[in-house]
Amino acid sequence: MHAVVLPGTGSDARFAADAFEPALTAAGITTEAVEPNPSAVVSGYRRALDSAAMTHGRIIVGGISIGAVVAVAWALEHPDRVVGVLAALPPWSGEPADAPAATSARFTAQQLIDEGLATVIDAMSASSPPWLAATLERSWTAQWPDLPSALMEAAHCTAPDLAALGNLSSPTAIVGACDDPVHPIEVAESWHGVVPHSSLATVGLADIGADPAILGNRTVPDLLSLIGGEHLPRHHTDRESDHGRIQPPSCCIADPDEPRLGPSVGPDGCTGAGAG
Repeated sequence: MHAVVLPGTGSDARFAADAFEPALTAAGITTEAVEPNPSAVVSGYRRALDSAAMTHGRIIVGGISIGAVVAVAWALEHPDRVVGVLAALPPWSGEPADAPAATSARFTAQQLIDEGLATVIDAMSASSPPWLAATLERSWTAQWPDLPSALMEAAHCTAPDLAALGNLSSPTAIVGACDDPVHPIEVAESWHGVVPHSSLATVGLADIGADPAILGNRTVPDLLSLIGGEHLPRHHTDRESDHGRIQPPSCCIADPDEPRLGPSVGPDGCTGAGAG
């Protein structure tokens, strides 16, 4: 079995591979992480999916943020070519409008146009966890000078709406981050609420920072269960007690004394003061 995974806007194939490949490899599934073409992100992703399906037959499609949008849209169009879907940090449904991830992408694109790459990277690094700053500096530098175009393309990308997602016949494993202001957990919950054969897991941004493979670890086993015929939707978080009761990740328990970060930055590579 073969899987194709798509990065978020401004991110790169290395991060998508880090997120999904360990769990897929452990399951005996080969992984193809697609390097985005910043001047044609969506069409490049779709060509990669078309090519993989021609080569391998039915495939697993997956993605992070805008990559998840493209993956589910392609799965809706080609149900006969899809074994299952892995959707991490879905950003919105339908038109992007003022969704935080779209607002962040527009904000960052304008910053890059006005101030240049070096200045924006410095500002991003000052307000981001070290792991995220290093990841985005790598991918943003590689995509320059077309990075603003990639961000603006994502900000205007229409995702399948909830009615369309209700027609997604492919088994789908979804993971959201409960403390990510750029990719609100409510979006992941709404996708899970309408996709017929789906599972939902939650993680925290600190978990992703410690090891991006948690995204695959929280979705691939669920997807394999769904593919195996266990079509009852499952909802689990990132840890269970010794007695098997489900407990929320620590990020889901609000700490009134914990300070909030400034400009929001998501693992998919978007940053913006307007993102909450």
